[in-house]
Amino acid sequence: MNNNSENNILSKIKSFLSSPNNIKNLAGFFIGALGGFIYYKTIGCSSGGCAITSNPYMSILWGGLLGYLFADIFKIKPKKISEEEKQEPEA
Repeated sequence: MNNNSENNILSKIKSFLSSPNNIKNLAGFFIGALGGFIYYKTIGCSSGGCAITSNPYMSILWGGLLGYLFADIFKIKPKKISEEEKQEPEA
């Protein structure tokens, strides 16, 4: 890969991570994945017949998906700046 395409990819990643909504959704995913792992360890499925809870990878994946979707329900709205706040204070 050339340097220009690497910079393009890095700029896309930085712009993705600069959004508070995306950070919130990723945090929801990781919290849900942790919850899925904890569910697998504590409750799980001892018989092996459960499609989701008998496999730790599936429990983590489903927990992460549910955490992401739950976090995505709530949107962070950008603050509106009034005209008075836009003007610099006179000193």
